[in-house]
Amino acid sequence: MSVSIKSSSEIKRMREAGRLLEQVHDEVAKLIRPGISTWEIDKTGEELIRSRGCIPNFLNYNGFPASFCISINDEVVHGIPSRERKLKDGDIVSLDAGLIYKHYHSDAARTYGVGTISPEARKLMDVTRESFFEGLKYAKAGKHLFEISGAIGAYAESFGYGVVRDLVGHGIGTKLHEEPQIPNFKQKKRGMKLYPGMTLAIEPMINQGRADVVWLDDNWTVVTDDGSLSAHYENTILITDGEPEILTLTKSFE
Repeated sequence: MSVSIKSSSEIKRMREAGRLLEQVHDEVAKLIRPGISTWEIDKTGEELIRSRGCIPNFLNYNGFPASFCISINDEVVHGIPSRERKLKDGDIVSLDAGLIYKHYHSDAARTYGVGTISPEARKLMDVTRESFFEGLKYAKAGKHLFEISGAIGAYAESFGYGVVRDLVGHGIGTKLHEEPQIPNFKQKKRGMKLYPGMTLAIEPMINQGRADVVWLDDNWTVVTDDGSLSAHYENTILITDGEPEILTLTKSFE
């Protein structure tokens, strides 16, 4: 397995790619409301990416037809935007997107409530986000990759949630998906040692019910097998000599 260690100049570009993607996510979040179509969200998101001199890296990636993956309720990931699909009060919606800045990729996902959501849905969203930060505690030079995985899974499962097994996080850099793969659940081995300069996309995908998922006939949209809600939270991070740096979340996250 070949894992790239980024140079200082590469890190500078990765940092800017992350900062710009954070701006896009912040702007797109303001659109979330009952009645808006997922097509409109995607269209605006693409315009925001291109207005920053960047390229939407999801668009046409392995044939994906949009710049944002927009997944609603029981959709785990890779929901395809549509003019006909409109958000409704009480929905939860995950927005997953990335961009390319001077040949370097960033990737991040957020799950939002639409209008007034149930306490159960809010808890799922909060636990999914917090599971990322539980894993982040182990994203340090000298630690091992699967310590991140174990911490994410243990936290989410302590609430009785299902942690998706079929989809994982990944390395990122000049390609959207690089080595290593980063599961969100405990592994039998410790995995590789972490070194400064590694850039990773850590992305818990947590189901309210069982972990099992299925692919719809569009060959993209992944849904929970039992129809339960699912939440997704992702950031691109940098391993350093000290605390990890979240490239797609530059504001205070405490």
